[in-house]
Amino acid sequence: MRYSHLFAPTLKEPPKDAVLKSHKYLVQAGFIQQIGSGVYSFLPLGQRVLKKIIDTIDAVMQAHGAQSCLFNFVTPAALWQESGRLEKYGKELLVFKDRKENDFVLGPTHEEVATQIAKAHIKSYKQLPLNLYQIHTKFRDEIRPRFGLMRAREFIMKDAYSFHTDLTDLDREFANMQEAYNEIFDQLGLKVRPVEADSGAIGGSKSKEFVLLSPSGEDTLVACSNCAYVANVEVAKRAKREEPLNVPQAAFAKFPTPNTPTIEAVSAYLKVDPFFILKAVVKKVLLENNESQTAIFFVRGDDSLEETKALNACKALVPALSLEDMESAALKKCGLFAGYIGPYGLKHLLPNALVFFDTDLQEADSLICGANEEGAHFVGVDLSSFEGLNYQDIATAQDGQICALCGGVLEHHKSIEVGHIFKLGSKYSQSLGAQFLDQEGRACCFEMGCYGIGVSRLLAAILEQNSDEKGCVWSEAVAPFKVVIINANTKDPKLNALSETLYSALLDAKVETLLDDRPERFGAKMADFELIGCSYALIVGNKAKEGVFELIKRHGLEKKEFSRQEVLDFLQGA
Repeated sequence: MRYSHLFAPTLKEPPKDAVLKSHKYLVQAGFIQQIGSGVYSFLPLGQRVLKKIIDTIDAVMQAHGAQSCLFNFVTPAALWQESGRLEKYGKELLVFKDRKENDFVLGPTHEEVATQIAKAHIKSYKQLPLNLYQIHTKFRDEIRPRFGLMRAREFIMKDAYSFHTDLTDLDREFANMQEAYNEIFDQLGLKVRPVEADSGAIGGSKSKEFVLLSPSGEDTLVACSNCAYVANVEVAKRAKREEPLNVPQAAFAKFPTPNTPTIEAVSAYLKVDPFFILKAVVKKVLLENNESQTAIFFVRGDDSLEETKALNACKALVPALSLEDMESAALKKCGLFAGYIGPYGLKHLLPNALVFFDTDLQEADSLICGANEEGAHFVGVDLSSFEGLNYQDIATAQDGQICALCGGVLEHHKSIEVGHIFKLGSKYSQSLGAQFLDQEGRACCFEMGCYGIGVSRLLAAILEQNSDEKGCVWSEAVAPFKVVIINANTKDPKLNALSETLYSALLDAKVETLLDDRPERFGAKMADFELIGCSYALIVGNKAKEGVFELIKRHGLEKKEFSRQEVLDFLQGA
């Protein structure tokens, strides 16, 4: 490709609204163009990188036994209604009516479609196992799309769906897909870690995220500094906390605590460690039937509620969709006062409320809690004297706390999710009535797995991990071109001739080559090389007339000099 023919509209400055370096460089270097909020078009350079990523994923998935399909983008809402996800998925699901007033869904994920296909065509255990995947456009109506391709509304995803006779075979395929994902990310030059994760709106019994560590990540990873334990903060566990030495000594009593609506104020007023104070977090639980219920979560005063854990605790009891904060005015209507909420008499005030205690509070004593009246707390509280308390792991595993596996120290890291695999079990096959006949002729529901990769997000992820202050740094497997030939002076006939012969030789050798034949200054050409991120720049300058060519590697901008044949041999074999 000649640069003079390439449509690569680079910008002198990055877009003003871009925060992440990946967003800045992808727009500034002419890889993508924003068309609407969270909606982007891929320009020629972006399409070249995207195709290489897709080719890598295709090759590995098929080597691991998966078969490529292309499912529909628009799905009848009735299918989502049948699976029970139409209401559960939330406001990110875009539902619209066609001219006949039928409801349809723009697919953010395709469990229902894949299950429907299996239901129609797989009748016997002899046809199993089966793994079908697609690489296709998805749409999720993000409330606040941001960070370019990292959090877009329209995106490209690889989603695979496997079908099995039993859980043992599902476990085998789950491990097979984990191995495939490790291969994919390794080939793309990404340092990725598989971690335990929450299954979210997809559902299922177990899931693993594939994440890369990055200060720009939106997710929080909890990792042990001593052992291999690593998990998303939404599911991360910790050891039971050690009790501080200064245990408050008090018989059970109600104690006046005026003007102490916060944990800090109670701690200072009573001169006790927040560890011994019960913190109450009140949430409104939105249910599938468009109704709501109150939930109250108790954690230690120096802990924080982990909302995904809290929501999952609610889901075990009611068909919960999401949690919302309750304002002080709403609390007062329930007879509660912010900062003074405790477990005593709570069921009399709110008989239908869901009440949970963090597992770290199990059998805890010497506690202080709100007295459910303004300006008063109970001291000397012993939770072992209560009956029927619902203990759940609902607190956030914090940085510096202790690993439940080895006793090491837990550390928080920011991370970017690039893939996610799920054990769905029979969740979708049961709801959609997808069955096969086993060896005994009995009708059984499929055991299913689901495996996703954020394909378009990978462009941003690669740049977040690899790029530098000058621009894009791609792994060689996905760089838009292996080498750009930079003619230092297009007015020099000898340099033009040398550039052309090198260009022809590299093309004949099937090396992806960009010839920068533009009548631009050498400095401008180098700046574009650094911004766009071809793997190498081959400089045709005055030394080239003496048979010496400079080759610059984009990663680290390392420079070496070669003869003409040496540089051709290197680029053909690199």
